[in-house]
Amino acid sequence: MAEKPTLLPIVNGAASVAFQDKLRQHELGELRRREVTTLQINVGKLCNQACHHCHVEAGPKRTEIMPAGVAERTITLLAATPSIQTVDITGGAPELNANFRMLVSESRRLKKNVIDRCNLTVFFEDERETLPEFLAANKVEITASLPCYTESNVDQQRGQGAFEKSIRALRLLNGIGYGQPGSGLTLNLVYNPLGASLPPPQGKLEADYKRELGQNFGIEFNRLFTITNMPIKRFAEMLFREGKHESYMGLLANHFNPATVESLMCRDLVSVGWDGKIYDCDFNQMLDLETPSAKTIWDIHTFSELAHNRIATESHCFGCTAGAGSSCGGSLQ
Repeated sequence: MAEKPTLLPIVNGAASVAFQDKLRQHELGELRRREVTTLQINVGKLCNQACHHCHVEAGPKRTEIMPAGVAERTITLLAATPSIQTVDITGGAPELNANFRMLVSESRRLKKNVIDRCNLTVFFEDERETLPEFLAANKVEITASLPCYTESNVDQQRGQGAFEKSIRALRLLNGIGYGQPGSGLTLNLVYNPLGASLPPPQGKLEADYKRELGQNFGIEFNRLFTITNMPIKRFAEMLFREGKHESYMGLLANHFNPATVESLMCRDLVSVGWDGKIYDCDFNQMLDLETPSAKTIWDIHTFSELAHNRIATESHCFGCTAGAGSSCGGSLQ
């Protein structure tokens, strides 16, 4: 059997245009990074879940886990880069990494805003019961995946029982102040479409989430982020199995929005992998699409050295520029 692609070709009508060609058509030129203001750290692929839309292909059996030496070197470089304002910790389930608390504590000591990309159910894993209090004590911003406000849709994407655990976790977080007015503890939720479609308008969906979660479960949160499913890894394989890869890539490319390019997260972000390699974004990391200079954290003395460098792009970049645009911070417009 032929190996399933992780990066899908664009072959549907206008979608046959390469991403770089699309930029040139709109006289946008090649993508280059500005000053680095966000450091995203992917601590590995170990996760207590195996979601259908996961671009990381994370799961309970993955062994790619950031060791202490990589975590410590990353903090050293963070300290040497004053332009960085935000440290965004992701995975897998980042909280399962033995270095997670050190990364949080040291980043906060350096007065950086810290984001934990949390799947919510991790709070009920062994020896993780005190995580909510630790996150609150360090004023960590929680950005939590909740692909829908209905049980059937969430369990379809994330496994049986995931919705019930997620609701328990959200109530727990609300109980210690997260999402509550004036608490200073930010709780954001993340929506991913169930299938091969673009997300609906973020503002309207946020209102729906707040109404449904509030009325049915008494849950409060700050913001909802809508993120387009990226056609790589596990989601790409699903598209390939269902014969939808060509039409989905066509959908993304034909909805290219030039107004999103200025706000793409790769313009201000650098992504560090579990093994210390440097990438332009987490999506490039999952495709092993290294920065054009192909550096590791041991090749530089500060992340500022990456400013103004060219950004590596391929066809999956249409996922960030389609419609209202998409980033780790949700819609771009």
